[in-house]
Amino acid sequence: MSDFRETNETGSGDGDMPSPVSSRPDLRPEVADAATLADETLTRSVQHEETISFGRWLLELVVLVALAWVLALGIKTYVVQPFIIPSSSMEQTLLISDRVLVSKFAYRFGPPKRGDVVVFVSPEDGRTDLIKRVIAVAGETVDIQDGKVLVNGAALVEPYVNAAYPDHYDLDAPVKVPPGMVWVMGDNRANSKDSRFIGPQPVSQVLGRAFAIYWPVGRLTWL
Repeated sequence: MSDFRETNETGSGDGDMPSPVSSRPDLRPEVADAATLADETLTRSVQHEETISFGRWLLELVVLVALAWVLALGIKTYVVQPFIIPSSSMEQTLLISDRVLVSKFAYRFGPPKRGDVVVFVSPEDGRTDLIKRVIAVAGETVDIQDGKVLVNGAALVEPYVNAAYPDHYDLDAPVKVPPGMVWVMGDNRANSKDSRFIGPQPVSQVLGRAFAIYWPVGRLTWL
């Protein structure tokens, strides 16, 4: 048979066809050396470490953000809270849109004192925050005659009052500040709804003492 003769004539001498793979060196399977395997292992290890590192970084970021939020909330609730001045009732001491810092722990160890600028909850709606100056404290008697404020019969020296708008308000009769209360008034006496109209205010409704203007920068000062 012709096939048989061709096999014998072109064969390698043993009658078998040569293997196409074994006869072509370029098709022989490569055996990875130790260095290549080590490189591949190192690459996979680095990728695995990078994945773990990113996950750890992401977890740490979430924890830090949560802690910062809790810390900010705690500071705002118990330490210091910023307020924006909404009206002209405290001019010229505080102007509309001034930003002030209010100490929330100022009265944990003692009551407000005369001259303190305090933030308290409005007795009219129970929600609005008002800012005024303490003029008299519990046990003191307040009287106002022709705009002049008298405490225990002595006229107060009030350099903070807005002299550009003098006020001539009179009380019908002297008022003795009850226990646990303070008498508050705005520095802009001609445009302030204060204890002259809403009466003495409970210390329990005082949120804190304003101690600094922090914005705008040009008005940065202690109160």
